[in-house]
Amino acid sequence: QPQLVESGGGLVQPGGSLRLSCRASGSTLNDYAIGWFRQAPGKEREGVSCISPANHGDVTNYPGSVRGRFAISRDNVNNTVWLQMNTLKPEDTAVYYCAADRRPLCWASIFPNYWDFGSWGQGTQVTVSS
Repeated sequence: QPQLVESGGGLVQPGGSLRLSCRASGSTLNDYAIGWFRQAPGKEREGVSCISPANHGDVTNYPGSVRGRFAISRDNVNNTVWLQMNTLKPEDTAVYYCAADRRPLCWASIFPNYWDFGSWGQGTQVTVSS
């Protein structure tokens, strides 16, 4: 299983942007489905983006709350998956986690459950506030 490390979180004003990274050691992320999830205090962990393994077409999916604002992408040179977040809102404030699994968990019509992913990073805090 890959060792995952997230970074790129911080404090940003509403309407601003951040780019989170999920770096891996020990495994090639191309072989894994990757999910980005977030958890705010007192709330359940929710998915914000996913991408299927490269040999399943790098299919992406986003829930309606972030569609058009967030974008997930792979950086194969650096064995990294990025989450570009634009037009951030205060309700995007949460700890953001990346997760990986060898199964093709991301489909165009179905967003995977967080409990399906076997490997997790430690999380990075995103705070959207003026």
